[in-house]
Amino acid sequence: MEKAATSKLPEGNNTEDEDPVELMLKRTGCLEKHYSVLECISETKDWRLCQQVVAEFRQCMDAYKQKKNKV
Repeated sequence: MEKAATSKLPEGNNTEDEDPVELMLKRTGCLEKHYSVLECISETKDWRLCQQVVAEFRQCMDAYKQKKNKV
């Protein structure tokens, strides 16, 4: 049985396995808010019941956009 090839990238920098959306959300600082939205939708099966967490995610993204535009 052959051994799988290992990445030559240092651990933690293997972007090949990471979702591009998650990478972008990490940079914004809103990844945890995103996970909260997904968790709420998964639990309730209805995005309309998750308006509070959606609003918190939107506020986080808006704050990131404002900060980015000031630079």
